[in-house]
Parts: sequence; structure tokens; C-alpha cells
Amino acid sequence: MASFVERVLILCKTYPSPSAKYAETSCVAGLTAGGKLVRLFPVPFRLVADEQQFRKWQWIDVRLEKSRDDHRPESHRIFVDTIVCDAEPMKAGKHGWPARMALLAQQRVFTDFDAMEQARQAAGTTLALFKPARITSLEIKATKNDDWTPDERSKLLQMQQQNSLFDAEEDQRQVRLLEKIPFDFYYHCEYGPADATKSVRVKLVDWEACALYRNARRQHGRHWEAPFGTSWSTTCSPRI
Repeated sequence: MASFVERVLILCKTYPSPSAKYAETSCVAGLTAGGKLVRLFPVPFRLVADEQQFRKWQWIDVRLEKSRDDHRPESHRIFVDTIVCDAEPMKAGKHGWPARMALLAQQRVFTDFDAMEQARQAAGTTLALFKPARITSLEIKATKNDDWTPDERSKLLQMQQQNSLFDAEEDQRQVRLLEKIPFDFYYHCEYGPADATKSVRVKLVDWEACALYRNARRQHGRHWEAPFGTSWSTTCSPRI
């Protein structure tokens, strides 16, 4: 398949997970300059050169190719060594958020989870914006294993064995073993009309949630859950 250069606004990225081929990898969702949602995978983010490590709400120019192994319409392979980042992410605050929202306004915003599922079945839509009527609670659940399994650890240790996949030999970087987050995080949401409200449980895989957990645990020790919930609800809740 032919590759092409695309301008993409980064919307979110997942916390890395072990990968047999890439040691560890993240999945990134973005919005093209033409207004299409795209999934960029695989992104071995911590192996990427510093100047190419993009942030949320930052525009990048990058070479892409429609994924050959992932047939979802939004999924594209990213040529990581071609990433060129804008100097700074889009501004936030009262002057910045309107510009961000104007870009997202090009997309259909689903207020009904069932309608979003119908779009997936009818058109193959696998990336979408969902705005529930309300978020009722945040669930924190311990994972089955609080550390990597032997197989997962073996995949991650590839990074120490081969150093960087992308840096020149004279500029190789050492990357610490990825920390296992021993908890899963979920939103419980309500949607639909007031006389027929439905509920849905949505898992959070955003890197920011995991980073917040690490910061809350470092600052508050075993009492991290309350400040985590407070911080997440005030700083990371949907704004559309």
C-alpha cells in the first residue's frame, strides 16, 4: 500500500503494553487536518527520540500507511522516524479550548451508546466521540496480576537488550522497564432520555490516568484513591 504524509492532531494515547514485536507499544488516536479520526499503531513511544515525542493536543506531520493487519478503517501504520512535531501543543484555557472544540465539532458526537454500537456494526466505525448524560462514578479495580507475567516481562526486556529501535548507535538511550499499573479504571456513565436512562461501564486506558495513579501513589501512599478520584474528575473529565 502507498504511504502518504498526513498532518494529525494528537487526541490521546494509551498506556504502553507488552508487545512481542516491539517490546512495548501504545495506541494513539488523532484527528487529521481533513477532519478524519485515525488510529496510529504501533507506537513504541518511550523508544522514540525526544524531539519526536508528541503530547496531547499537539499537531504532528508524519508519514502513514493504511494498516495491512488491522482492517478497521481508522487504523494506520505510523512511520515513527518521520514524525515532525509542532513546537507546542494547542493552547488550553478559556482562549484555547474553543479552538480545540471547534476542531472536534467536525465529528459526530454520540450521546447514545447503542447508536455508537449500531454505527460500528453498520459502517465499521471504531473510533468515535461519546458524550454521556452524566458520569455517575469512577471504579478502581485491582488487576488479576499486580506485576507482569513471565511472558510479558520477557517481551519488555527486549528493550534493554536492543536499546533503541530508532536512535543512531552513538545516541542510543536506556529506557527503564515499564511499570505495571496494578489497577484498572472505569467510568460508569448514564445516557439516553430521562424516562429511559441506560448505564454503561467504560474502561479508561488513557496514559494520563496511569500517570495520575503513579503521582497520587507517590504523594499519598496507600491513601492514593481519594485524591486520584478527585483529580481525575476535575481535570480529566470530558469537555464536549
